[in-house]
Amino acid sequence: MLSVMKPVVAMFDWLRAIANQAGEIFGLLGIRLVLAFEYADAGLKKWQGNNWFGNVRHDFPFPFNSLPVEVSWHLATWTELLGAVALLFGFATRCFGVALFILTVVAWVSVHAGNGYNVCNQGFKLPLIFLTMLLPLILSGAGQLSVDYLISERRR
Repeated sequence: MLSVMKPVVAMFDWLRAIANQAGEIFGLLGIRLVLAFEYADAGLKKWQGNNWFGNVRHDFPFPFNSLPVEVSWHLATWTELLGAVALLFGFATRCFGVALFILTVVAWVSVHAGNGYNVCNQGFKLPLIFLTMLLPLILSGAGQLSVDYLISERRR
């Protein structure tokens, strides 16, 4: 029985090693690409649309409720657009991850919190998913397929 189990265990160890290596190379790339698409879409809609922040400014948490509506609108728009490009290439990922995290918390509090969980009602489901996806990028960085990784390897 033991002689049969050794090759099975060895095969699982081999598969686990391959999955670990693939995860180190590709794992964070998928998260970055999905978030880059979503934040770029939101930023482009703001850039091409009308400023509706005046309707929700009173719900912004401090200090964002102290800023003029136009400043908040431009901050949100450019954080989403530049953050999307940074995530796409994996450049300054932790910095932009923190900025997008703060932006998403403000959006949750001011726009989505009172609408329940459901996406169809503008609920907080998507902000929660985005925050959860940003955490590994903030804590672990962009992964091996990124400009950040190339810069860190070059410095070594």
